Amino acid sequence: MLALVSATDAVMLGKMSQNMLSAVSLASQITFVHSLFLAALTIGMTILVAQYWGNGDRVAVEKITAHVMLISGSISAAFSVVSTVFPQALMAIFTSDAALIQFGSSYLRTVGVSYLLSGISQVYLCAMKNSGRAVRSMIISSVTVILNILFNALLIYGLAGFPAMGIAGAASATVLCRCIELLWAFVESLGKGRIRLRFTYVLRNEKSLTSGFRRYTAPVLANELAWGCGFTMYSVIMGHLGSDAVAANSLANIVKNLIVCFCLGIGNGGGIIIGNELGHNDLALARKDGDTLLRLSVTGGIITGMILLAVSPLIVRITTLSPQAEVYFKGMSILCACYLVGKSVNSALVGGIFCAGGDSKFGFICDSITMWLVTVPLGCVTAFILHWPVVAVFAVINMDEVIKLPAVLIHYKKYNWVRNLTRLEPDKHIQSGREHNI
Repeated sequence: MLALVSATDAVMLGKMSQNMLSAVSLASQITFVHSLFLAALTIGMTILVAQYWGNGDRVAVEKITAHVMLISGSISAAFSVVSTVFPQALMAIFTSDAALIQFGSSYLRTVGVSYLLSGISQVYLCAMKNSGRAVRSMIISSVTVILNILFNALLIYGLAGFPAMGIAGAASATVLCRCIELLWAFVESLGKGRIRLRFTYVLRNEKSLTSGFRRYTAPVLANELAWGCGFTMYSVIMGHLGSDAVAANSLANIVKNLIVCFCLGIGNGGGIIIGNELGHNDLALARKDGDTLLRLSVTGGIITGMILLAVSPLIVRITTLSPQAEVYFKGMSILCACYLVGKSVNSALVGGIFCAGGDSKFGFICDSITMWLVTVPLGCVTAFILHWPVVAVFAVINMDEVIKLPAVLIHYKKYNWVRNLTRLEPDKHIQSGREHNI
């Protein structure tokens, strides 16, 4: 949802100015990195809260929630301070274009406030998801995204009597919606029988709980940062190739990432089904359904690639691009369509099937090798030393999903993921909170 908000800001500003589109897209990389930390924290929180809530241990759940809130709030506060105080220094990492730095700094100076707000609200929403209120959590997130789009239209373009604020309007709309989201989530937590943030637990360190949280969160955070920071480096590379390259790359990635959600849905849904089958010890059925999911992922990748090619001309019409940026975007769209096939398969296997069988390290290894040893170095060489054409550099930095595909398929065919985790010895950290004298 956080990524969708940033994408909406960039696309709606793209109708006003190519530089605004490019600047906000680059500035949104800070939002993206922040979201990686939140994702790791909430995944680690989910692992423990789901166990303790299922065991009926509300006290342990509230202590974990308080601990995660402290960490998330601290990290998010740091992001807010740096973004609002040093926005120009952050933008200079991504581009040397003075106009883009000016626009991006203006956006970060305001939107930086939202990082602290979202850092708190996401913990509340995670607690809701894992305590039988997933639908309400989804409603809150969905409604605030819709409101964000509405407020964007009002404040960016100056509709219904509001002033046309441009970039400042997009940033203000984001902050306003994060305030609504946090207030709504907080009010929901006050209901009877719901998980609450108790400040007496915030500064109290229950070692038996916090050590388990760190144990499960650290690998997830490493994986998120390995992939996410590598992805951010792609924006750094493209950001130094000119405003036309930045604009085309921004649009291509926005369209690609929104469509990728469909691929991720296939992987996550299939992983849940296969995980249930493995838990029931239906190993043969899980293996069979794994093969089916693999075929579906190939088909899904082809279909999503065709969808991307179909919507690309529409995106060009609703945004303001220079002729050169349009040429770049058309070439990038074709490459993105090919990328989606590899992304669909890798999402289904690495993010779905392998994790269902307890293999979460393979994805970290793949991302670390393909991004940091291959595509990021090659991207820097081709862009800044060999001075390849913009679309050729874009092709190089988007090879990661294709490069790791053979290794992923070989790993899949070993069928080491076909195992029943419930028959393994339970982890010593996942116990009832009452056994820890809570």
